[in-house]
Amino acid sequence: MGTLAGKTALVTGASRGIGRAIARTLAAEGALVALHYAANDHAAQETLDLIDQDGGQAFLIRAELGIPGDIHTLYTQLEDELTQRTTSRHLDILVNNAAVSGSARIHEVTPDLFDRLFTVNTRSLLFLIQRALNTLRDGGRIINISSAATRIAYPESLVYAMTKGALNTLTLALAKELAPRGITVNAVAPGFVETDMNAHKRADPQAAAHLAAWSAFNRIGHPDDIADIVAFLASDASRWITGQYLDASGGTRL
Repeated sequence: MGTLAGKTALVTGASRGIGRAIARTLAAEGALVALHYAANDHAAQETLDLIDQDGGQAFLIRAELGIPGDIHTLYTQLEDELTQRTTSRHLDILVNNAAVSGSARIHEVTPDLFDRLFTVNTRSLLFLIQRALNTLRDGGRIINISSAATRIAYPESLVYAMTKGALNTLTLALAKELAPRGITVNAVAPGFVETDMNAHKRADPQAAAHLAAWSAFNRIGHPDDIADIVAFLASDASRWITGQYLDASGGTRL
């Protein structure tokens, strides 16, 4: 029996990278995991198959964030699936991992880029949480995936960093708002991680070495490094931690 046996979890952006690792880890700890993804059916199915092979339980939810009706589409599927599988619509763990990126310095930012990133990374996340509060159990967990770019100046991705800064503020406010229900709200901030987002940089040995050197451990992070932290925050062992920004960057730029 894992630490999350009998729990239900929603992980957004679960088809690849950090989201996939988080979903697999939560499922390995016994949670029934809803795997949200936007469009990549093949990658989402791979995540589901991996969880099945590990002996876990999960199901897929397809919903593109940042378009009209996105939250309704997501939660209609989620609640239907949970009712069928558990006879209840209740959720215990919400991991907000889905996000879009866009590299742009201040002179490169366009209104379209700004609107796209804030719509998906901030607006959709806010209303996703708002809707989740109807079904999230007292004593539940909300875990927001932030970025070390909110602690360390990273002008190359200005708007992306701004969206994650807004997420940190949301985390702090919700932690106080939801404490009477025993719900904890925390943010986890990765640095450079081996995902598709950084694949082009890792393919270049010189660029990969440069990224690794940012960490005190002189390596790029692995998705499992982040997933294990999220699993701890999702468990009862983290019940006395809320409103926190957990730096998960491997000591980047200490």
